[in-house]
Amino acid sequence: MNQGGVATKNGGSGSGSVGVQIHQSRRLPDFLQSVNLKYVKLGYHYLISNLLTLCFIPLIAVISIEVSQMNLDDLRQLWVHLQYNLASIIICSAILVFGLTVYIMTRPRPVYLVDYSCYRAPDHLKAPYGRFMEHSKLTGDFDESSLEFQRKILERSGLGEETYVPKAMHNIPPTPSMAAAREEAEEVMFGALDILFHNTNVKPKDIGILVVNCSLFNPTPSLSAMIVNKYKLRGNIRSFNLGGMGCSAGVIAVDLAKDMLQVHRNTYAVVVSTENITQNWYFGNKKSMLIPNCLFRVGGSAVLLSNKSKDRRRAKYKLIHVVRTHRGADDKAFRCVYQEQDDAGKTGVSLSKDLMAIAGGALKTNITTLGPLVLPISEQLLFFTTLVVKKLFNAGIKPYIPDFKLAFDHFCIHAGGRAVIDELEKNLQLLPIHVEASRMTLHRFGNTSSSSIWYELAYIEAKGRMRKRNRVWQIAFGSGFKCNSAVWEALRNVKSSSNGPWEDCIDRYPVKITT
Repeated sequence: MNQGGVATKNGGSGSGSVGVQIHQSRRLPDFLQSVNLKYVKLGYHYLISNLLTLCFIPLIAVISIEVSQMNLDDLRQLWVHLQYNLASIIICSAILVFGLTVYIMTRPRPVYLVDYSCYRAPDHLKAPYGRFMEHSKLTGDFDESSLEFQRKILERSGLGEETYVPKAMHNIPPTPSMAAAREEAEEVMFGALDILFHNTNVKPKDIGILVVNCSLFNPTPSLSAMIVNKYKLRGNIRSFNLGGMGCSAGVIAVDLAKDMLQVHRNTYAVVVSTENITQNWYFGNKKSMLIPNCLFRVGGSAVLLSNKSKDRRRAKYKLIHVVRTHRGADDKAFRCVYQEQDDAGKTGVSLSKDLMAIAGGALKTNITTLGPLVLPISEQLLFFTTLVVKKLFNAGIKPYIPDFKLAFDHFCIHAGGRAVIDELEKNLQLLPIHVEASRMTLHRFGNTSSSSIWYELAYIEAKGRMRKRNRVWQIAFGSGFKCNSAVWEALRNVKSSSNGPWEDCIDRYPVKITT
């Protein structure tokens, strides 16, 4: 879970595809068993904030009953009374109109996900185990011990035989040049955007906001400028380029686009998420830094968001919540994923021994913030009641663990590594079907960094499981250290869009992954 994912059973994973140095492997803490008091305060606050609404229900019922019992004489007397209080009526009406106007002008604008696309590389870029190991040997950069280590990692990684690596890594010797890195970025970003524009019939000139995130490849001109140049986007476009934020940057990019859509009316926002492997391959023999070579693969996504009311009819989802957690104020959290050079001068990303504990803490903070926003009142009351009983009577009962399966129908957990998925499945008490999309995405496409959550959503759609009003939880981790969540609600029974990443292989999944 580095910059978004680490396969701890395999020793860890890199950011993008940079090498990773792991000092000590550690399992995720059982964070749901150590409930933070913050959850109680947030849950109680959420309940109280809705108390007024609950009180209005019996009041409305009483008024409705009284009105239903009124006759014509009662209505005539009421009209006579109102005629003598015309000034009061005008004042009350003016206040009501003013209040409604303020509410309409200040309420958050809904953000719709019109459609999205995921890039699928051509078949000649596939990297089955045999070819991967053969090319690693032919480069001459790895000794026998390192080659054997990579072979074992591949066997245990959860990756299948059809993942992709960039063209530069297929060459013997590899050619990780700037030109090759630009070529990879263009193929991935433009490939995803071409599909998106084709499926939505949106003209590039109509895009008002562009957000691109790529953690480890940030050339000049920027990746966002490359897109503006390719599609001849308009001159007043609000473009942003996010770097160094790892696998959680996809959710951050969506959050930034959402904020921009609150300010700029009647427009589209495009979010492009990718990672560049070409210049971030590790050519050394430090075993813990070889893991990213084995896990990270080519991938990218493009998402079209809109604040236009007319787009609700054709949109797939509505954005409900984005919750971001940043632990960077803590020195250990800040340095737990740290890019540096090893003793041989090879650049990589070092993961500290505290990474898993820090990740677990970030996840616990994130879900204690998210929980009151999404969990039903019944779950929050059960939790609050058990905690009060425990505190007042010192009873030896365990805290009630909220069931997030009551809040979400589908889970898109970043496919950072097999062990990460295992730990979240256990600690969130999920069923195998809830993590199926994450496991199958890891198997078919590998760790595609910040775009993996979109391949997972595409898997759920391709399986025909997305129904109207279903809620989806996307969750990812990133360097800094960050844990970010996005919650979407399906506006209709969602079917997979054309040219989807699973189009020609969904019938073969799920597959059984051997240990």
